[in-house]
Amino acid sequence: MIAVVFRAFYVFVLMAMSTSLAAAATLEEMAGQMIVVGFQGDDVDDAAVVALRDDLAASRLGGVMLLKTNIKSLDAVARMNAAFRAAAPTLAPFITLDQEGGAVERLTKDVGFREIPSARDVAARNSPAQAETIYARMAASIAELGFTVNFGPVADLNTNPKNQVIARFGRAFSADPAIVAAYDAAFIAGHHSAGVLTALKHFPGHGSSTADSHEGFVDITQSWQPAELDPYRALIGAGDVDMIMAGHLYHAKYADAGAQTPSSLSPQWITGVLRDELGFDGVVISDDLEMGAIRDHFTTAQTVTQAVRAGLDVLLFSNTAKYHAGLGPEILDILLAEAAADPAFAARIEQSYERIVALKARIR
Repeated sequence: MIAVVFRAFYVFVLMAMSTSLAAAATLEEMAGQMIVVGFQGDDVDDAAVVALRDDLAASRLGGVMLLKTNIKSLDAVARMNAAFRAAAPTLAPFITLDQEGGAVERLTKDVGFREIPSARDVAARNSPAQAETIYARMAASIAELGFTVNFGPVADLNTNPKNQVIARFGRAFSADPAIVAAYDAAFIAGHHSAGVLTALKHFPGHGSSTADSHEGFVDITQSWQPAELDPYRALIGAGDVDMIMAGHLYHAKYADAGAQTPSSLSPQWITGVLRDELGFDGVVISDDLEMGAIRDHFTTAQTVTQAVRAGLDVLLFSNTAKYHAGLGPEILDILLAEAAADPAFAARIEQSYERIVALKARIR
């Protein structure tokens, strides 16, 4: 009984904090929370790391993304992440990485991290309960290093055996939506046990695609099937989803008239399908907005404004296409300029901020 009362009180406190933060923030602070960027540096005293800490402290930035190039040792990662957290103690930053297992790992045995198999191999050799244990162990190690978000699990269906980005690397648990949902739930539960947030990906489904959105434009009009939404529908219905990551996938039915709009910039997908049809009102984050599918077709300003209008809450830029130390402030300036010109755009920023604050209140 005491535990139940304490939990209820804890939830009440988090909700009160979220409401207070949302009411007190300026538009600049709200917009800053929508930005997550990558950086060059692998030590707490590197210039880029110091600059990011300053932006986090001033609420001009919502989080950071670590890639393999940022990881020279586990101790160095822990020091950087501790500094990022210390810079924003009131509203914890999203300190993110891709640590799926198998071929997609930023933390590897080369720096002393215990690697795990791919999703395909985990599902082939383990029950969902056993998989949860595997992911809980991995998530605990991630949490010890100070990470707050792991970009996973993969909700894509393994429907195209020749798929260049999913099947090729064993990133999908199965071609069966129910099996995928079961193992996704195990991944999420394992991370929640360690206090790490997750991001279901790649909405609306990358498993049937015939190309790689890292490289360029990906048309799923002929290959995509409605069943690819089933894992999202199941997990949203169960209340298990922290964030959903929108992929850069084009489907003629869900694009602006006369335009080749990818799903990450499409209100038909984000607002129409994900929000209205599937009922998800949580945080939606983009896949890396510097992938070829975006970079080759849209300017930074077009990308930022279309993403927000489509319904995205967090804009993820790896900052790897052409490194720019001032990328975060550049994105912030775009957001604020558009908000000044369009009250509806400013309202979208406020809406995203409320979702972000509510999610960040759950970071341990």
